[in-house]
This record gives sequence, structure tokens and C-alpha cells, in this order.
Amino acid sequence: MPTNLKSDATASGTFRIANDLPVHRLGYGAMRVTGEGVFGPPDDREAAIRVLQRVVELGIDFIDTADSYGPYVSEELIAEALHPYPEGLVIATKAGLERPGPGEWTENGRPEHLREACEGSLRRLKVERIDLYQLHRIDPDVPAEDQFGTLVELRDEGKIRHIGLSEVGVEEVRQASEHFEVASVQNRYNVADREWDDVVEHCTQEGIAFIPWFPLNTGKLAAGEQEAVQRVAEKHGASSAQVALAWLLHRSPVILPIPGTSSIDHLEENTAAASVDLDDEDMATLDGLGD
Repeated sequence: MPTNLKSDATASGTFRIANDLPVHRLGYGAMRVTGEGVFGPPDDREAAIRVLQRVVELGIDFIDTADSYGPYVSEELIAEALHPYPEGLVIATKAGLERPGPGEWTENGRPEHLREACEGSLRRLKVERIDLYQLHRIDPDVPAEDQFGTLVELRDEGKIRHIGLSEVGVEEVRQASEHFEVASVQNRYNVADREWDDVVEHCTQEGIAFIPWFPLNTGKLAAGEQEAVQRVAEKHGASSAQVALAWLLHRSPVILPIPGTSSIDHLEENTAAASVDLDDEDMATLDGLGD
């Protein structure tokens, strides 16, 4: 990691999810603490515990996970590493995908499944209420209104505080907004992949947290584009990955990047991206990349 950058998530600034959950904008995605294929336990459980503990030491107070990571493993490790949780730590989790095997993901938005999944996450995370509960996918085989209605019921029962969505377009966000306040949208998005630009713009206008998964994808850039990123990185004494994360932080004030890793070194490098201060020229260069 470049030595002139400090690993401190507080430098990323603060965003208030749904206007009442303040978090530092650079968070952590806890998918990678599981086994290969996001399935089963990690090879080194103690190392995974140390990474999660280092997360909060670096000022990160927003952790994103899901019941399908493992399945269940990520949530269990978070509780083992961090419970009782430090004040102000926000743990977001998700339901709506099941895991038949390594690398396999299937939608399940049946109301009974979503309710069972929520109860399981509450137990594993050792909390009485989940601050941010996200529908991992809208199941095309179940009426969306039934899925949304179940989440509203869980919120009204005090089991979840706020509701978010994942991998949705603007119209689906609008549809869900007829049932509840959409607190977050979690879509694939990075400097090389701008498919969901319109969703970012919608979330920015509405003050909805946009949580980009797969926030590091500089390898997808063409050779000339990679050189442009590297020039910006060298200017700031940073790595290309840090520039990619800094671009997300500068792209919109509602973006909350959640880079995930099972390595403390990579965690510290990612967190230091909060200290990369891109100027207008840098942003003009980077905005022209990707799809």
C-alpha cells in the first residue's frame, strides 16, 4: 500500500441511510470471509475473525452481508468476531437467494422463506432488529407485491428497521416505493461497468443509498483505459484499486462502496482509498472510462 495514504474510513465522509442511520461512506462487504465459491467456512477461521475485527478498528461502521454467504457463515463470523457490537455499527444483511452448492444462486422470494430467513439472520447476528434488510433479488416467480408486503410486515413487527433492494432498475425502485421507503439499492457498479448509471442518478435525486457491489473491476478496462487509471493513481501516490474506490466516492454523495476481502493488507489498502482526493481533471479522465 502506498505509504502516504492513511487507512481511515472516517476520511470517506458520512451518509445517513434513510436519514437516521449515519455511517462512514466506505464500508465493508463480508462475502469474502467465507469459503471458495462463497460456500462453506473459510480455510482459516481465525484469520477471517481478525479481518472482521480490523474492519471496525479502521473506522468502518457499515458492514454488508447476506444469509446466502456461506450460506449463513458470514453472519455467524460477524457475530463471533464483533458481538457485542460497538455503538454505531450498522450491519446490513439480505435474503432472497438460496445456495444449492458452490457458485450456485437461486431466487426464493416466497413470503414464508423471507420470514424464515429474517428470523435466522436475527439469531445468527444476535440482534433484536436488523438495521437494513435488503431483498437480494426480486423473485420473478413470486408476485413482487407479496415480497414487498412481507418485508413491510417484518418492519412493522420491529424485526427490521429499513428495507433495501438489490439488482433492480429504476422502475422496480419506483414500484417498491409504493409499498415502503426504499432505503438502499445494491447493484453491480464500478469504474469499468456503468450499466446502472440511471439507477445511481435516481438514487442521488431521491437520497437513497446506492451500494455498489463488485466495486473493483479495473481489470475489465481496455489497456489504454487502464493506463489512464494508472496515471491518476501515480499522481496521487495510490494504487489503481484505490483510485477506482475513490472514483465511486466522488461519483455521487449517496454511494457507499463495500469492497470485500479476506486479507488485512488488502483491507487496509482499500480503506486508504478514502484519503485519495480526486480533482476535476481526475474525474473527467475517469468518467470517460468504462461502458
